[in-house]
Amino acid sequence: MTRRVVVTGVGLVSAVGIGTEETWRNLLAGQSGVALITHFDTKGYAVTIAAEVKGFDPHQYVEKKEVKKMGLFIQFALAASQFAMEQAQLKIGPKLAERAGVYIGSGIGGFDVIEREHTALMQGGPRKVSPFFIPAAIVNLASGFVSIRWGAKGPNSATCTACSSSSHAVGDSFKLIQRGAADVMICGGAEAAITPLGVGGFASMRALSTRNHEPAKASRPFDRDRDGFVIGEGAGIVILEEMGLALKRGAPILAEVVGYGMSGDAFHITAPAEDADGAVRVMQSTLADANVLPEQVEYINAHGTSTPYNDRLETLAIKKVFGAHAAKLAVSSTKSMTGHLLGGAGGLEAGISVLALRDQILPPTINLENPDPDCDLDYVPNQSRKATIEYALSNSFGFGGTNAALLFKRYQG
Repeated sequence: MTRRVVVTGVGLVSAVGIGTEETWRNLLAGQSGVALITHFDTKGYAVTIAAEVKGFDPHQYVEKKEVKKMGLFIQFALAASQFAMEQAQLKIGPKLAERAGVYIGSGIGGFDVIEREHTALMQGGPRKVSPFFIPAAIVNLASGFVSIRWGAKGPNSATCTACSSSSHAVGDSFKLIQRGAADVMICGGAEAAITPLGVGGFASMRALSTRNHEPAKASRPFDRDRDGFVIGEGAGIVILEEMGLALKRGAPILAEVVGYGMSGDAFHITAPAEDADGAVRVMQSTLADANVLPEQVEYINAHGTSTPYNDRLETLAIKKVFGAHAAKLAVSSTKSMTGHLLGGAGGLEAGISVLALRDQILPPTINLENPDPDCDLDYVPNQSRKATIEYALSNSFGFGGTNAALLFKRYQG
């Protein structure tokens, strides 16, 4: 018999809130987290806006002596894991330790640390490079630090699949529990790439919005006037458990994970194919994995980046997968408020999808003022709304043509 997997905790750190319920409340209120960049001097930059996490104090989540040993993305992961563990009311004791794992993805890792230490090298030579440089920067140290923090001795891994990273981390964790390799997984993603090099690199690709004069309106998925994504930062961590364990310990079950799919475009390093083939197949494989019919899905948390290509082709993919039912689906992009967390996006949006199921309410796509004629679905424009949702799908598509999708089901006991 296939083991069932449930979500018992969600931890969110984003530009619209530090903490799960604060983030969720502000998303439902349609609050944008995009503003002028404060992390560095943007003089000379074509892009001067981002979705920064505001007022984050790592010392609330990390011992003072440990802070210097980790990049900001790791600090975000630790904070989000704390929020998730508290919500799940989970303690990992000796009996559970070897059955509890960690799987946290990041697209870039410690860009802030890499840039800082490179400057130290150039200015002072190799003796000025910190001994903590490597562990503070490499992608898998988010999982490493989180496992140490909570005493999780089971499977420990990390994904680095661009903007699909943390959806892959959640999906792989789901499969680890489903097949009996673990009973609990702390999983998701974190990113902190709002740095001179991070913003400079994406801006040089012309991938970012240049609506610098109206930061709060810059991320506008599915809108005719969108001109690129807004880079965001933060973390999204979920606690997955084997259902029997969660029930036995009286855990608060928020939703069930029922499907996971992966696909590759094999087309272009950054652009999706015009027929949206990869996106179509990843959604189809996710539904097949869950043995769920397209017409059973009521909500999609879209990848919805606010780029001309993604929004049009994701809309096309949804129409191909869901057929006539696509017109009845609610589809929203919370990146309109949080910005695009790159490798952290899927973890954040998995958590948001779970909260939508828990509370039976749809977060909006804000800034949808002039719909693109090619984007003609119900994108929950500008205001959240109550709905009856049994299944919620979360999409993530990354550079290199790497795609992931997760399907969650409402839990009713």
